[in-house]
Amino acid sequence: MNIEKLIDVWQRLLTDPRKSWVLFEHGTCVVLTAPDGDLAVQATGILKKFGPAHAGSSAGDFGVIDVTDADGWVVTGHHQDVLTYVAQEEPSGQDNLAVGLYGRSKRHQDGTELRVVHVEDKRGDSDPA
Repeated sequence: MNIEKLIDVWQRLLTDPRKSWVLFEHGTCVVLTAPDGDLAVQATGILKKFGPAHAGSSAGDFGVIDVTDADGWVVTGHHQDVLTYVAQEEPSGQDNLAVGLYGRSKRHQDGTELRVVHVEDKRGDSDPA
């Protein structure tokens, strides 16, 4: 999936116009509830800690949210502000297990490679429109 499409998806999914967020190469988004300093550095620190999946621990847990606004799913993990988008055409199956495992693998890639592709800095945005 190309980066422009991922940015568009997250802009539609994250409806709070005051939230800053950082997007990583494989579709993982870190929402920054208390943005401070360099947002890419802040998000990278969060994803480095909460991105890699470890089976048998809370780091391997996931949830799947069916999102109608983006033709796909959001896969959650053990940090509420770390979310991974999975497009309909990506996983080999459409059931929650297949989608969740695929999304978890994307989060793991992002959490180990840590390549930021977009920063949405909403600090100082006084006009939400």
